[in-house]
Amino acid sequence: MPQDDFIVGLEIGTSKVCAVVAEGRPDGTIKINGVGQAPSRGVRKGEIVDFETAGKCVREALADAEEKSDVMIGSVYLCVSGGHIESFNNRGSVNIPEEREEICEDDFEDVQAAAREVSIPAPNQFLHSILQHYYVDGQDGVLNPIGMMGRTLEADFHIIHGVGTRIKNSIRCVKELDIEVEDVVFGPLASAQVVLDVNQKNLGALVVDMGAGTTGYVVYADGAVKHSGCLGVGGDHITNDISLGLRIPMARAEKLKLEEGAVRLGRAVPGERIVLKDETGFAGKEIEREMLNTIIHCRVRETFELVKKRLDASGASMDFLGAGVQLTGGCSMLSGVDDLAQEIFGLPVHVTCVKGTMSGPTSAFENPQYSSAIGLVKYAQAMTAGVRRPGFFRRIARRLPFFNNLL
Repeated sequence: MPQDDFIVGLEIGTSKVCAVVAEGRPDGTIKINGVGQAPSRGVRKGEIVDFETAGKCVREALADAEEKSDVMIGSVYLCVSGGHIESFNNRGSVNIPEEREEICEDDFEDVQAAAREVSIPAPNQFLHSILQHYYVDGQDGVLNPIGMMGRTLEADFHIIHGVGTRIKNSIRCVKELDIEVEDVVFGPLASAQVVLDVNQKNLGALVVDMGAGTTGYVVYADGAVKHSGCLGVGGDHITNDISLGLRIPMARAEKLKLEEGAVRLGRAVPGERIVLKDETGFAGKEIEREMLNTIIHCRVRETFELVKKRLDASGASMDFLGAGVQLTGGCSMLSGVDDLAQEIFGLPVHVTCVKGTMSGPTSAFENPQYSSAIGLVKYAQAMTAGVRRPGFFRRIARRLPFFNNLL
């Protein structure tokens, strides 16, 4: 059947390409119709490094999603990530023309543009301008200024930007398959849409999305995004450390990490060993369980400490995050990862997956690996609610200056 009534979220990850076909319903619920995936190749640290190979993987995942959902996919919402993505907060301000006092929608667009009148690195392009708070003539706590009387409109925005060519590579990879890209969304921001509820956003929360090639994060406070970023470090780096440290092939190291590994130290029986059976090209080996856990612990600790260092440098306060830390993504399923995160961040930590009213295959929304892809669907549902699609596309084009060139 055609895609008209369905939303497709596509994540081109380091370890897998995932496509979620879902139906957003008027009551805000989501029905997942099918999840397609394929092993990812040609992607490193969340960024495409082999265009042709990555394109084949995307084609496989989309074909799998079409088969499972019985939906012909013509467009997607695309997740992007990578260590090149940065963010900052800025305030825009506009004066209302003297001939009128009432604030209108055009003033909001002007104040958003004013917030972007800052210098960013030359190769970079704006990805998101996320509203935090309005002020009318200095009055804070304004929820919707449209129609209010005032002389000055100000607004705080959280602005996310990244290297334009790297984002374009992901878009082109999809468009080469004659699939339209309706919007591009920062991965951890997408995840936050389904792992946090409204109450948690208001209380304040840190979402850490632990993928294979990247670790992204988003901080919410008072219901708004305050900080975000991405490190080019993820689960694959743990696998590489195990391979080098224990002198075993990468494939065996990945399997060992998933089936036997843990982040906790001191829990293994002294001298306990894990037997790796021999197979073609590998003679077999015995390793100490505590050595395996130590390798994993050190890399995960370093990752969390890097996130905390970035947050400290940005001025983010951990004191006002009442909902604590929410870990998601494939790497969050490592045993004991929540204990270490609690030690580093000094906050309650929960390993979480998709929340909210969902229906469809439970294996999808109960698995943290799919948070970003399903989050894209929730993001799209929120963005298009009550909005005629042509107007929506025009706003997308204005918000992404480089996007017009690819449509």
